[in-house]
Amino acid sequence: MIYTTGGIKGGSGKSTVATNLVVLLTGLERDVLLVDADDQETSTDFTALREERTDSKAGYTAIQLSGTAILKQIPKLAERYQDIVIDTGGRDTDSQRAALTVSDVYLVPFKPRSFDIWTIEKVQSIVEQAQVINQKLRAFVFLNMADPRGEENFEAAELLQQSESLEFVKSTLGHRKAFSNAAANGLGVLELKGDEKAAIEFRNLYESIQTSLTSR
Repeated sequence: MIYTTGGIKGGSGKSTVATNLVVLLTGLERDVLLVDADDQETSTDFTALREERTDSKAGYTAIQLSGTAILKQIPKLAERYQDIVIDTGGRDTDSQRAALTVSDVYLVPFKPRSFDIWTIEKVQSIVEQAQVINQKLRAFVFLNMADPRGEENFEAAELLQQSESLEFVKSTLGHRKAFSNAAANGLGVLELKGDEKAAIEFRNLYESIQTSLTSR
């Protein structure tokens, strides 16, 4: 499976989702490749920290690719790995568009209270253009950094569900310190002790997406 995390608005937690997904897949004993296609290199920095602070090293392979190199290299690399996760950052870039033409799954987190929600139509347009070339592409949107309670969550969820090309995942990731605490130690939330809620939320998100993928 080839996953791409992205969007066109920074700060919504795309790299956090990408790195935690890689850690989860690695924990399932999958042979995983993490591709950093974001010029901020957050996933690369995370991997370097993980290799420094964990005894078992990263547990996955990590490389950097951008632009047309993604189109050329990912199909070849897909023959060697069970899963590939591409972190494309939070802008509409050539790298993100290239990744969508070779991916199975597009994951787009949205913060419920910000200008993120205003980008839904633009994200939908990018997906629809990519699906002309890559008909297998499935795009999933979900709330990230959500408050425990509040009208913002409900309003954002309602807007996300209106899209025909973006599939809304009801499983939500809360605004929890566990994600930043885990990242600061080169860990995924599933590996961090002390906050089971964050781990449960992320696992629920993954399982919800897998259920959607297998039900069609």
